[in-house]
Amino acid sequence: MSDAKITPADAASDVPRVLRVSAAVSWRILVVLGLFYVLGMALGRLYVVVIPVAIALLLAALLAPAVSWVTRLRMPERVSTAVPWLGRIRVPRALATEVVLIGGLALVGSVLSFVINAFISGFPALQRQILRSFDQIRGWLLQGPLHLREEQIDQYIGQAAGWLQENQAALTSGALSTASTFGNLLTGLVLALFTLIFFLHDGRQVWTFLLKLVPSAARDRVDVAGVRGFASLVGYVRATALVAVADAIGIGIGLTAIGVPLALPLSALVFLGGFVPIVGAVASGAVAVLVALVTSGPVDALLVVAVVLAVQQLEGNVLQPMLLGRAVRIHALAVVLAISAGVVVAGIVGALLSVPLVAVLNSAIRSLAAGETSASLVDPDDPRQAEPDADSDGESVARETDSDDAR
Repeated sequence: MSDAKITPADAASDVPRVLRVSAAVSWRILVVLGLFYVLGMALGRLYVVVIPVAIALLLAALLAPAVSWVTRLRMPERVSTAVPWLGRIRVPRALATEVVLIGGLALVGSVLSFVINAFISGFPALQRQILRSFDQIRGWLLQGPLHLREEQIDQYIGQAAGWLQENQAALTSGALSTASTFGNLLTGLVLALFTLIFFLHDGRQVWTFLLKLVPSAARDRVDVAGVRGFASLVGYVRATALVAVADAIGIGIGLTAIGVPLALPLSALVFLGGFVPIVGAVASGAVAVLVALVTSGPVDALLVVAVVLAVQQLEGNVLQPMLLGRAVRIHALAVVLAISAGVVVAGIVGALLSVPLVAVLNSAIRSLAAGETSASLVDPDDPRQAEPDADSDGESVARETDSDDAR
């Protein structure tokens, strides 16, 4: 018997390479999953803070380009030539933030108020039409070619009602139900507004402070990844709003031309559903087809189907590629899975925030994987980027919103 000792290196060499690689990958995956679990638990505890900050970030992505544009305004050349000191006047960022914030919130509030009021005013009639459609479908199931029995229909309806109740509990659970009290709602609104002001006015300073937590060797790449991610968020929010408006107008015109009643509430429903990609459009379009089937018959329902499909094709093949671009292009399967996971984790709020989160992570991770640095954000042939800007906040937003040109 040999007295030679077996060293750890010898023992490791005897383990098959496949097993060693699998073990190394497995423990790293477990560490990452553990990190995500801890982050999820922390975010779940801080939902009263996380949700308003997330909403403020979405609004900042919508309004930040406007703030940057206002800060870059200059006097006309003929005025600055005649009176040189007028050419040196610049709009302070605080004033630009105030103007854009008041105007933007007023515009967004007016649009949402109109849409919600139109939907609420037409909801009773819409509810009656949907209930009437269920009655007609029930009669067709009894007397149609299927010849179902009354007991079978009641059983299916009971199963569907139970499923809806379970999913309603899931949708309204978590962040939305726990934030339903007036105090939490008021706190969330104040926090979202307060955070939005600082995001618009001191967004670059906030991001620079967060970058200090990153090792200096990777700080530049992380900075570029953040710029790419925020640019994707800007593109996503802007495109989603425009696509929702286009869907509502297109389907509303089609419903009015066909003669389907409740065209305005249905258009409002399409607009609200447009903020949940794919799922919202399909659900709102199905409601429009159902109302047309009940009120106007199968021919008009088929015409509404054609209108909805035409609008969806226009959205998918023209509007989204043109407005979103390559940075925010996400596969439809990834969108559906993200929405499903968001609903399970945080209900309706999760469905609204999941796709923007995926868009930001998609662009940021691609930037990190490509090893992009700050030099890749500057295009020497672009006069907008070549012109110096003493306002660091305005410069950061300009870099973020112009990143499509640098791509």
